[in-house]
Amino acid sequence: MPVRVGIPRFLGYFSYYPWWKTFFEELGLEVVTSPPTNQQILNAGVAEAVNDACIPIKLYHGHVMEIKDQVDILFVPRLVKVRKFGTETFCPKFLGLPDLLQASINNLPEMLDTRVDLTRGCFELFRISRELGERFGASLSKITRAYLHACQALQGYRGLMSRGMFADDALECMEKGYKASQQKEQGSLSIAVLGYPYLVYDNFINMDIVKRLKTLGARALTVEMVSPRQLLREAKNMPKQMFWHYSNRAMHAAYYYLNRKRVDGIIHVTAFACGPDAMLDRLMEIESRRLGRMPFLTLSIDEETGTGGVETRLEAFIDMLKRRRVLE
Repeated sequence: MPVRVGIPRFLGYFSYYPWWKTFFEELGLEVVTSPPTNQQILNAGVAEAVNDACIPIKLYHGHVMEIKDQVDILFVPRLVKVRKFGTETFCPKFLGLPDLLQASINNLPEMLDTRVDLTRGCFELFRISRELGERFGASLSKITRAYLHACQALQGYRGLMSRGMFADDALECMEKGYKASQQKEQGSLSIAVLGYPYLVYDNFINMDIVKRLKTLGARALTVEMVSPRQLLREAKNMPKQMFWHYSNRAMHAAYYYLNRKRVDGIIHVTAFACGPDAMLDRLMEIESRRLGRMPFLTLSIDEETGTGGVETRLEAFIDMLKRRRVLE
């Protein structure tokens, strides 16, 4: 029976899951993921995590609780840096995530808390891959093949998203081997839905904002629909970069949409009690006002957020945008 490796369906999942899944399966391991976020997972996370943790950390605890008894090893990489870009790093809770889980949850399986800092050299990702592969007794040739296939899978996933797909659709497309084409634009209004990927793409915690916008006659555009090269070009618009990887990406995407007037408004999906996100929200609001007085809406989410309030705010925002278009 193959070793079962558990991957919680939150945080880095929406950015790197195709790489992780492909690599472990190429090594002959069985990958087990938690189900999409639901009320049970949220309740479990709230019960297990420390009280002052932000909602993403609570949800991650809930996803771990969901699969911890179904796997032999839990994969919780310690994400530090994934690109050479100033002093950019991940949120401290990303850096200490394995320690938070060990301190909060009893009877955890063995944990792979691989440190990921890709600024150490151009071959660092392969070195990490070799270290992981050797942990499971794989040969160098098998590790190399798994590494190359994993990189191809991640590139394919990002390509689908850059062409207009959302995370779940892109993952399903890859899983079933669909050949995807450029996504057709739909909706009379275009809204940039920006924020950290685990908030933008988790349909439970954001109350399925993309679907709600679609029913209101608007289409959503995200950070991942802007190429990495273009995001780096937009970085020059910031007088000073933020310390956090996901914060910088979201802000660079905001500049892209603002400077090209490609959207009718911006919605920032943010987590209540997230310090880096609070800074990002204020900067995004200021720049939206400065660069063409772009309509801007903040949707702050925590475990108490209800669908009624979100629906009302979205309806009012879209109605305002439609009236604004008529007046122009």
